[in-house]
Amino acid sequence: MTQNIAELLMYVAPEPIRQANERWLTRILERLSTTRCNADALSLPDLWLSPNLLLTQTCGYPLMMALRGRVRVLGRPRYELPDSSGGNHCSLLLSRADDPRRTLPEFYDSRGVINGEDSNSGMNLLRQRLAPLHRDGRFFSGISVSGSHRESLRWLREDRADLAAIDSVTFAYLARHAAEEVAGLRVVVRSAFSPTLPYITAATASDEQVETLRRVMNETLRALPDVAEVLGLREVLPASESDYQVVLDYQQEAEALGYGRLR
Repeated sequence: MTQNIAELLMYVAPEPIRQANERWLTRILERLSTTRCNADALSLPDLWLSPNLLLTQTCGYPLMMALRGRVRVLGRPRYELPDSSGGNHCSLLLSRADDPRRTLPEFYDSRGVINGEDSNSGMNLLRQRLAPLHRDGRFFSGISVSGSHRESLRWLREDRADLAAIDSVTFAYLARHAAEEVAGLRVVVRSAFSPTLPYITAATASDEQVETLRRVMNETLRALPDVAEVLGLREVLPASESDYQVVLDYQQEAEALGYGRLR
């Protein structure tokens, strides 16, 4: 058997989600008659760009900003979850439910928190939504980086921030399996829609290999209906880099309005 890197690290919580992704991935590898390298020592960029990469998931923003032409897009997930369907998802701009501010313009000069500077759902979609509302290039009184969507939610609950943009798939998973993490929060507004997080493989993969891998992913998903149900995942759709051009379009919209940097 050959050994390859195969990790699904974008949605690893709550625990039922991690377990479902692991079951799916294990069965995929069995069908492909391959074994899995230990990738624990690799950073996400190193994992994404490894020549031994068989399968992983990345975010649309780093795909277009750092990985374009350096990986192959296998497809994108078609989730059927609240605010995520048809191969698209969005960000939910959240505040505490008891915050008296009800509309997005009222949050001008509030405290923002994002999961990371390279996040489409946490940063890029938020920037696009706020761009018409900035004043002299600024919307927030200050903005912090939490490191993850779950941490951003914790910052909201603990009154360390007032507004955060959370991936709608993440929010749906938490609402279903860890409701305490979203308790006491409310949706202020939704972002524009964006393609769901792409599955990728190494740049050296042939068209035939890409087709085979996507077919096996879908066959395996159909063979594990309980996994598909937990993940809210109906199929892996064909996709290419061109599908993610909209991510850059949103960035350019914000830049054209003088809001190239989220602050």
